[in-house]
Amino acid sequence: MTKPLAGKTSIITGASSGIGLAIAQAFAEAGSDVVIVARGAAKLRQVAQALGAYGGKVTEVVADLTKDDDIARVFAAVSHLDVLVNNAGASIRARTENVTPAQWRSVIDLNVTAAFLCAQAAYRKMLDQGGGRIINIGSVASRVSRPHTVAYTTSKFALDGMTRAMALDGRGHGIAVSILHPGNTDSGIWAGQEEAVAKEGLMPGAQVARAALLMATLPPGINMLDATILPLTMPFLGRG
Repeated sequence: MTKPLAGKTSIITGASSGIGLAIAQAFAEAGSDVVIVARGAAKLRQVAQALGAYGGKVTEVVADLTKDDDIARVFAAVSHLDVLVNNAGASIRARTENVTPAQWRSVIDLNVTAAFLCAQAAYRKMLDQGGGRIINIGSVASRVSRPHTVAYTTSKFALDGMTRAMALDGRGHGIAVSILHPGNTDSGIWAGQEEAVAKEGLMPGAQVARAALLMATLPPGINMLDATILPLTMPFLGRG
C-alpha cells in the first residue's frame, strides 16, 4: 500500500472522537507521524495506542485550546509541521433569545479564536520552513443554517472567512489553507435524533477523512480551497 504522507508530520485537534479521530486514523494509515490533541487524557491514550499499529510516531497532547499556554505546548511538540487539521469545535442548540453570554463565548472561543490561534501558530512554522497545509473543518452550517444554532452557525461562517484571508496571505509562501464542510456525520451527536437521521441520511466519519486526506496530499502549489461533503439524501440543495 502506498503511503502518501510518509515522512510528514500532522497535527489533528479534537482527535479523540468523531471526525477528528477518523482523520487521525486516515493520516496515520497514510504514513504520517501524527500529533493528536484533545482535552480528555484517557480517551486520547486509547487513540494513541490504536494509531501506533500503523507504524508511525504518535504524540499525544492533552490540551484545552481555549488556553494560550496549551496551544503553545501543542506546537512546541513538533520541530517541523506539514499539515494542521483544525478540527476541535463545540456547539450548543438554543433559541436565539435564550443563548447566554457564557454559551456564546464557549462556542466562539473554541470554534473561532482557538482555531485562529492554532492556524497562526502553524502558519508561523510554515513560513520559516517554506510551506505547508492548514485544513480547517467547517460545516454545511456555513452555507445553510439550522434553527436554533446561532452561535455555531456564526462560528462556521467566521471560520470560512478566516480560511480565505489566510489562504490569500499564505499563497506567496507555499502555505495552502483550505476548509472542508461536512454535512451530517456519524460523530456521536445524533442520539435522540433518530428521526432526523432516517430522513436526512448520515455518513461515516471515514468518508470525511478521505476528503481531508485528498486535500492534504495534493501536490505542492495546488490547493483545494473549499469542499462540501454530505450524504446524497441530505436536504441541503433546493427545497430538500
